[in-house]
Amino acid sequence: MMVIPAVDMLDHNVVQLVGGVRGTELFRLPDPLQTARDWAAKGAPMLHLVDLDGAFGKGDNLQVMADIAMEVGLPVQAGGGMNQEKKIDFLLDAGVRRVIVGSRAVKEPEWLAQLSASRPGRIVLAMDVKDGMIAVKGWQEKAPLSIGGMFDIIRDMPLSAVLNTNVNVEGQGKGIDRVAAEEFIRLCPHPVIASGGVSSIDDVRFLTQLGAEGAVVGVSIYNGTLEPWKWQEPWKDDL
Repeated sequence: MMVIPAVDMLDHNVVQLVGGVRGTELFRLPDPLQTARDWAAKGAPMLHLVDLDGAFGKGDNLQVMADIAMEVGLPVQAGGGMNQEKKIDFLLDAGVRRVIVGSRAVKEPEWLAQLSASRPGRIVLAMDVKDGMIAVKGWQEKAPLSIGGMFDIIRDMPLSAVLNTNVNVEGQGKGIDRVAAEEFIRLCPHPVIASGGVSSIDDVRFLTQLGAEGAVVGVSIYNGTLEPWKWQEPWKDDL
């Protein structure tokens, strides 16, 4: 299982928000490209880029995400405000390995079906969960569709993976919601990338045992609590 650093961009800076709420930045770094280079130098296997400006409808960070994909030399997955095919193709053409789509994909599953069929294995569906419901629009709204209902819709789509962010524990560094993670991974018809609260080797071990494809980590690697690059590979031998 890969432990993937998150590079979240807001106002063209790298930030970590608590529960996705603006104004709760735990830190702010001025250069996303340099931050990405730093993670590559430390041995990260992949990067997870999030355009919070795009998600909040306040501009975008498309060019810097493209620059990271072209210059850093790591596989990259990128999301945030990915509701137009021209944005998605811009990133894929720049070398982004896979693009994460959320709000529009949940609200318009027929668009997701067409998108994934025309770009098989390059699309990740973000299913952000807050209080047991799918959250959309930068975690500001709840979708009317249940988690199980969304699973039924996507079962036969050629998605690369499903990104499951637990908003209730995101950015707090207090550990994952193990009950919710186990249920989501067990029922999801696609490989799962877990996000939200991953803050210890025990969290990584638990997600590995559940069969998660990866874990996106933010606060705990920025503050040095979790340093997976120091572990011996492959992951399971060290766990």
